[in-house]
Amino acid sequence: MKRTLLEKLGDFVLGKGFYIVLFLCVATIGISGYYLIQTLTPAGTSEPVTGNPTVTLPDESTAGTVQSPPLNIPSIPTRQESLEQPDDPQPQRQTEPETPEESKPSAQEDPPAPAVYTWPVRGAVIGAFNVDTLAYDETMGDWRTHAGVDLDTAVGTQVLALRDGQVTRVEQSDLMGTMVTIDHGDGMVSRYANLAENPGVAEGDRVTTGDVIGEVGETALAESKLAPHLHLEVLVDGVPRDPMAYIPKT
Repeated sequence: MKRTLLEKLGDFVLGKGFYIVLFLCVATIGISGYYLIQTLTPAGTSEPVTGNPTVTLPDESTAGTVQSPPLNIPSIPTRQESLEQPDDPQPQRQTEPETPEESKPSAQEDPPAPAVYTWPVRGAVIGAFNVDTLAYDETMGDWRTHAGVDLDTAVGTQVLALRDGQVTRVEQSDLMGTMVTIDHGDGMVSRYANLAENPGVAEGDRVTTGDVIGEVGETALAESKLAPHLHLEVLVDGVPRDPMAYIPKT
């Protein structure tokens, strides 16, 4: 049976003609790509462009022209420019703050002299200090405490200041008779009762240990049944203390 031209052409395409057609297609794609690259690459550009440049496809008015954005490449100073640059300024030397001259030590103050005490009068204790329990008072006829000591001595015996201080009060008490109060500082106060009228000191006088402040009398009505004596009290910050704790033992 005689074959037609179309049948022979079909056999050729399915045979060797298939590879020819495939080759022509690849060649066409390669040529098209080459011309496309030539179209997108600006004329006279031989160095590769770094970064991410934006490519603008040509339209009808700008066919064949591609505008690339300007590249902002920092300039590198030449060796000559670097040499001409002035050296870094020398850091300023920090000046240390002036320290004040050491103050000359002041003369060391002498410590205060210890307090000196003495017996106001020499005599036996006929009425002891007692603020914790009640004791019977023969003169008053009741039970009461005793905030001082009674020192047995003769009427007219000179009474001495127990310690240095200042006379703060001279008074006449209805119960304790003539009284003199001396402030010794540091919260300490001494009181001398049952004195003779008109003692030898006045309010504001400064006294030292052993100065005569008066004489023993018989003016304390609250202790009139006792033998002649000096009634002595000591208070520290307003609290009665036993005077015998301050009187020297000898």
